[in-house]
Amino acid sequence: MTENRVFLQPAYILQQRDYRESSLIVEAFTRDFGRLSLLAKGVRKAKSKSQGLLQPFIPLRLSYLGKAELKTLTDVELAEPFQPLTGLALYCGFYLNELIEAFLHKDDPHPELFADYCQCLADLRQGGPLEAVLRNFELNLIEKSGYGLQLAYDMQHGKPVDPSKKYHLGAELSPVEATEGIYTGKSLLAIQARNFGDPDVLAEAKSLLRHVLDQLLHGKPLNSRKVLNEIIKRL
Repeated sequence: MTENRVFLQPAYILQQRDYRESSLIVEAFTRDFGRLSLLAKGVRKAKSKSQGLLQPFIPLRLSYLGKAELKTLTDVELAEPFQPLTGLALYCGFYLNELIEAFLHKDDPHPELFADYCQCLADLRQGGPLEAVLRNFELNLIEKSGYGLQLAYDMQHGKPVDPSKKYHLGAELSPVEATEGIYTGKSLLAIQARNFGDPDVLAEAKSLLRHVLDQLLHGKPLNSRKVLNEIIKRL
């Protein structure tokens, strides 16, 4: 039986772990094939040139073969020059990777989300406003992994969100007008439009998206989020 072979697929490494004495198992996010598990044989040997490349946030082109869930890496090369993530941006990157692993099923292609991920890393490298960059990616991930998020319409009452009213999120994760609501209509509309220039909007976006992500992940904890929040508190 002929093995399925893929050549020079654009990809990023999400995480890696040691396997036996000299190999690695890497989790990769590829442009055309989604999330994959790859066995990188012998890359931990002293003479291997690949181990240094099989790290998160490095733009790569991967070649591999296999039909099983765990495929075999056959070649890796640097796709383009890049600047490493540093400081707080590095921890933001690990948060992105954990989100992708939590949301995306293996072998489920998301080329548009892959492009969003590339852009998000570029924004982090360029020193963009970190909170806004993360909120924008969270919205992209929710939308493009099939959940969607409609913040401009109160479906329970059958009318558009009013900037002057307050809202909470209903069971369907959509706005419901409520006198004691914790989200303003103004902020909901700004979040829907990806307009994070107002600090109040950004604060509400963080609270809202944390709630939405927790619901969609059924309470599964994100370790990188805890680490990132602790670091931010110390700044």
